[in-house]
Amino acid sequence: MPLSPTFSEKSFTDLPGWDEDGHVEAFAAFRRSAFHAPVKPYRTGSLGVDFGAFAEAYAEARAVSAPNRSEARSFFERHFVPMLVKAENGSGLVTGFYEPEVEASPVRTERFVVPLLSRPADLIDIDDDNRPTGMDAYLAFARRTDDGPVEYFDRGAIERGALAGKNLEIAWLAEKVDAFFIHVQGAARLKMTDGRLARVTYAAKSGQRFTGPGKILSELGEIPLEKVTMQSIRAWFKAHPDRVDETLWQNRSYIFFREAAVEDAALGPIAAAKVPLTPGRSVAVDRLLHTFGTPFYIDAPTLTAFDQKPFRRLMIAQDTGSAITGPARGDLFAGSGDAAGEIAGVVRNAADFYALVPRALLHGERR
Repeated sequence: MPLSPTFSEKSFTDLPGWDEDGHVEAFAAFRRSAFHAPVKPYRTGSLGVDFGAFAEAYAEARAVSAPNRSEARSFFERHFVPMLVKAENGSGLVTGFYEPEVEASPVRTERFVVPLLSRPADLIDIDDDNRPTGMDAYLAFARRTDDGPVEYFDRGAIERGALAGKNLEIAWLAEKVDAFFIHVQGAARLKMTDGRLARVTYAAKSGQRFTGPGKILSELGEIPLEKVTMQSIRAWFKAHPDRVDETLWQNRSYIFFREAAVEDAALGPIAAAKVPLTPGRSVAVDRLLHTFGTPFYIDAPTLTAFDQKPFRRLMIAQDTGSAITGPARGDLFAGSGDAAGEIAGVVRNAADFYALVPRALLHGERR
């Protein structure tokens, strides 16, 4: 597969702030993908960054456990060539995501009344091979019935009780808005009332299109678009508790979860690339276009929420999301807990994306 003209070759000297970046932290994130690579290959994205071309870099990353800063930088410069990613609308865009941490109960109580649900038995994957005539081509999940697959229950139907009595509850939360933002983020740490620290991660979804509450509230004139953040949305819900359902049910998509262990409190959940996310170093990308494991140098000079200086970092593509579409579009993982949420909730910045493409794919004959 030829490399897409979406990429234009640059040099490392063209990358603003490359010399000052924390290459050791980026290497650690890349190394996690290197250990997964032999287990199951990542799918090559349609822009042509062939998964097989990472083999040499992955092999070296597995063999080197703790490089110093100079060695880590040299590793990326030897194995990769930076390529500017052409944005569809003139400029790329970064947003932020995080892993919420909330109190939860293993059983329903007077206080904890909002469930997080596991995948129902009648939820099936759907594609062009088993999709009934007339079913929305967007849907990747459906409900199995005796008469064949049908669209699954949406958020409103589920929250009104469509799945009641099926014993799908993993844990119970106190606030519906907390549960909704866990759905948006796709994972959460749960501080259980019995003293455990648990985790839920994405298992499946009902399949309908995602409609963000920020867009809804902006269109209603409740929050100006330029002031839409997670924090402003939460504040509006707190001020209008009687309108929570009518607003959230406009987002028909509903997320189901599975339980997972918290093996390393410093890392995030295992995401779409099947490795734990690294705070400040993992990025979600459009997996149809890009190949998981690809390093991206992201230059977002107006973004200062991470460390009070312009965001210029090497990130590793290790997740995806339904709202992450386009070649120069990324969702930056900020970490776990409230502090990470404060960062992620305000990130919406223009950015330049430089994909680090394996040198073996471009200049094998020069090496």
